[in-house]
Amino acid sequence: MDMLLRKAPKLRSRGEAMNLLDINANHWMHLQGDENFDYPIDYWAAVTSVRDDGHIDLLFRWEANCYCHFHRHLVDTTSLVIQGELHVVDMDNGVEVGRRVRTVNDYAQKPAGDVHMEFSGSNGAFVLYNFYAPEGKLFDLLDKDENIILTVTADDIISRKISS
Repeated sequence: MDMLLRKAPKLRSRGEAMNLLDINANHWMHLQGDENFDYPIDYWAAVTSVRDDGHIDLLFRWEANCYCHFHRHLVDTTSLVIQGELHVVDMDNGVEVGRRVRTVNDYAQKPAGDVHMEFSGSNGAFVLYNFYAPEGKLFDLLDKDENIILTVTADDIISRKISS
């Protein structure tokens, strides 16, 4: 996976209002798959808030019918579907153990260790995530056998170290 060092975005001041759906108002990081993946990966991430207590809020948006990387959450995660629909396929040791479609206003909390694939419906998806990561680690990007390709940290996202 090609990773490029990008300039860190200017983060908003605490309490500063924002329109999450205004694509031009956020500093988006584009992530795509390559020939090592057999599913279409095309999504974007933007930092909306970072707090000293270890909470980081990220907005993700998926292109239509595309995936994010297969991954394992390393911390407790809360999410809210803002627009579109998000399909979630839960995995355990390479076996599908559940599948669900999350629609607008679907709110979920998941514990650390959750392993899954996510992909959008035909209109894409916007989802707001809150990670509680006091040690900085957010999630592991995984290959199809659940081997770790890369451990992604809050610093990686904030400084935009990972990007297509």
